[in-house]
Amino acid sequence: MISLSKTSSLLLCALGTFPIVANAQDKPRLILQITVDQLRGDLPTRYLDQLGEGGFRYLLEQGIHYNNAHHTHANTETIVGHTSLATGANPAAHGMVGNLWYDHTAGRTVYNIEDADYSILTSGADVDDTTEIDPTQRAATSEGRSPRTILTSTFGDELAVSTVGQAKVFGVSIKDRGAVSMAGHAGKAFWFSKAAGQFVTSNYYYDAYPTWVEDWNAKGLPQSYSGQSWELLNPIGTYMFGEHDDQDWEPDFAGFGRTFPHPLGTTEDTYYTTMLTLSPFGDQMTADFAKTLVDAEGLGDDDVTDFLSVSFSVTDYVGHFFGPSSLEAEDNLLQLDRTLADLFAYVDAEVGLENTLIVLTADHGAPEAPGYLASIGMPGSYVSPDEWDTAPAIERIKTRFGITGPLFEGYDHPYLTLAADVRDNPEIDRVALETAIADELVSFEGVAYAVPSSRLREGSLPDNALMQAVLNNYHPDRSGDIYVVFQPESFINDMDGLSVTVTHGSPWRYDTFVPILFAGQGISPQTVSRRVHPIDVALTLSVLAGTRPPSGATGEVLLEVLGQ
Repeated sequence: MISLSKTSSLLLCALGTFPIVANAQDKPRLILQITVDQLRGDLPTRYLDQLGEGGFRYLLEQGIHYNNAHHTHANTETIVGHTSLATGANPAAHGMVGNLWYDHTAGRTVYNIEDADYSILTSGADVDDTTEIDPTQRAATSEGRSPRTILTSTFGDELAVSTVGQAKVFGVSIKDRGAVSMAGHAGKAFWFSKAAGQFVTSNYYYDAYPTWVEDWNAKGLPQSYSGQSWELLNPIGTYMFGEHDDQDWEPDFAGFGRTFPHPLGTTEDTYYTTMLTLSPFGDQMTADFAKTLVDAEGLGDDDVTDFLSVSFSVTDYVGHFFGPSSLEAEDNLLQLDRTLADLFAYVDAEVGLENTLIVLTADHGAPEAPGYLASIGMPGSYVSPDEWDTAPAIERIKTRFGITGPLFEGYDHPYLTLAADVRDNPEIDRVALETAIADELVSFEGVAYAVPSSRLREGSLPDNALMQAVLNNYHPDRSGDIYVVFQPESFINDMDGLSVTVTHGSPWRYDTFVPILFAGQGISPQTVSRRVHPIDVALTLSVLAGTRPPSGATGEVLLEVLGQ
């Protein structure tokens, strides 16, 4: 059996053996953390022969490549992975159990970083419900954003504490949750508003925009792509998927098309900024904003270590629509490689790579499209929980427990939540009910496991890696009543009415598998195939910067990064 005390033991072990770096000259002037959203661990080397110089190749050939890194939590979604990277903790501690969770106090599903107390500084920059393709963002009922729902400290927070606030800490991303989570409580976050076509922030961070942000937005880089198309970087015959441009399972979203070139449309078009973020241009403008930030804020200008997180989101959007084994995903990675090379060259000129520590990893991996798997003789499928509440097996459970209304409040991946009047009914044995539901769900098409929260609370689970990952994802105030694990290569492809090709969020290895790459100051090239975890990154950075470990961190220090 797994005991909740195991997490406590790991925490005590990590804290008890935590080494401290004392010499200021050993510390980098800038830590640049790159998170590539949905970059599965095999993808940087899959197209190695096509990569240029200075980007992924620089990291792979001059850095430390951990090629067997896996997230330790079960729900491999964006906010969960980003916050785990930032805190060195699992969701059981940091609390970000999913992009969405059901808030019983509010009586509704909430978006992970929404905060009505802190409004976006730009009027009209909130999510546009009529054009937003991310259903998790549409769930927010407030335009406000802040990191207050993150329950533990981040590496950036600890850097600010240890330097008496002198360290400059920033997070930048297309996605609000990608920027806010990495900036932490003490840093500053900027993200791209598709509604406004600008990078924005909230008054949690600033009372007014810095002049350099206003100047960057005024130059209109996002608008400058109007009328352009996403075209292939190289001749089509040089691509692994060059003969597979038009695949039946790919959607044609709003005229973006299934084949190259993919038109963005113009600024007058409803989905222009969405198309922008569905193309390599989205990452290019993110990098341009980050470079402007480095210069304007003077990152790396003195001996106090600064921290900049840049989360690149386009790989995730492209993966959802086209899948990782597609011409679009292949070309996007090659174009991201050029974007990274340009960013690294800029940092080299401004700060010096010899003074900079770069770490690149990902918030999660991705499955393959069922259509692609079928083309090579492998199984894969789409599933839907929409009709579970009316299934005959569920009706029998309702009769057994005397439930006349709906049994479920809803499904917010990966949790099935009981209806409020069912949860609050003192005459219903919750443990027995959850167990009965879980026993029936495993017979439903596409369901591999259903884990009652009562068993998670008790820690009474089989002692295996998958169940430990589910336990690592459990937070008593935010997790639903049944954790659902779908069969391998089976997942929900409906995003609030929009059919997509691929959706991540499982504990299976293709979703937990990510690269971890360190390069720059003091790094000697090597490849490490020992099993490591993304929660190790924050602890390793804390050692290098000489800070306390983040408050909930349970990872281990990556000794190779320390030259050991």
